[in-house]
Amino acid sequence: MSTAIHRVEDEMLDVVDDNDRVIRQEKRGIIHAQRLMHRAVHILIFNDAGQVLLQRRSANKDTFPNRWDSSSSGHVNAGEDYLESALRELGEELGIRDIGAEFLTPLFKINAHPETGREFVWVYKARYNGPFTPLPSEISHVAFFEIAEVARQLAANPGEFAPAFALLWQRTQSAPGIEPRG
Repeated sequence: MSTAIHRVEDEMLDVVDDNDRVIRQEKRGIIHAQRLMHRAVHILIFNDAGQVLLQRRSANKDTFPNRWDSSSSGHVNAGEDYLESALRELGEELGIRDIGAEFLTPLFKINAHPETGREFVWVYKARYNGPFTPLPSEISHVAFFEIAEVARQLAANPGEFAPAFALLWQRTQSAPGIEPRG
């Protein structure tokens, strides 16, 4: 019996052009090494109190270990669309399964940018109080924060956050339905 070892650098992703059109598939490691444009999703989960869930990235992550990030995020796999990827990531990273597209509300799309690692990013929001089962290889822990506190911490300690999160959080502040309560 053979045991397959999953290596993130071997994941297959779609390479896209300046207009986010798929031009080919390539391994994640090559895409990052050659700085090719590709796709990702970020999901912001809010609880009934209006707080946002953030994840602390695992120390084992190859990019931005131990930094705060969106509730859930990840690459869009080869052949997937953004919504499929967002639903998959919620299951893999946080244990939120058996949900449909109605669980997520699209907020906005960010074009490929240096802060996103040359990723086109769709940002979604969801309302959910838990429970959460964080995947230890991806996430060290999760916590809910007041929206105003996230803004204060980003201003005071930007190095504690993944760059893509900082960029999307700035855009989120003008998104409909996102109001600070604390």
